Amino acid sequence: MRLSTKGRYAVMAMADLARRQAEQAERAVALSDIATRQEISLSYLEQLFARLRRQGLVQSHRGPGGGYRLARAASATSIAEIVLAVDEPLRATRCGAKSPGCMMNGERCLTHDLWEETGRQIEAWLASVSLEDVVTGRVGSDRRAA
Repeated sequence: MRLSTKGRYAVMAMADLARRQAEQAERAVALSDIATRQEISLSYLEQLFARLRRQGLVQSHRGPGGGYRLARAASATSIAEIVLAVDEPLRATRCGAKSPGCMMNGERCLTHDLWEETGRQIEAWLASVSLEDVVTGRVGSDRRAA
């Protein structure tokens, strides 16, 4: 799996945006406010939100009171979508896009299938968790009971 700082920060920022949007109803949320609350560089957030906007996960609003809003309900946005919007696809093997296998000679390593399936399971789980689940604290076993 390749879950970098980009993916983690994007989820943190989107969760902050979802929470603030719920509290402030129709108002857009400024990236500078998210950056301060989440202790993330504003310039880094600007790069992430450009990718999130291109993927249709957020909408930008210019002018006084401008900022960002979720493009759709938090309940309809999965964590996997956020991570994939800013990162490379989730994968646990060291195989590259141009190589059929992870070994120097192009063959698959002995544990390739294990790590490939692990990546699929993680991606499936992240796809099953919504942004709303994160904001309301319904992640993990608590989510199943709700």
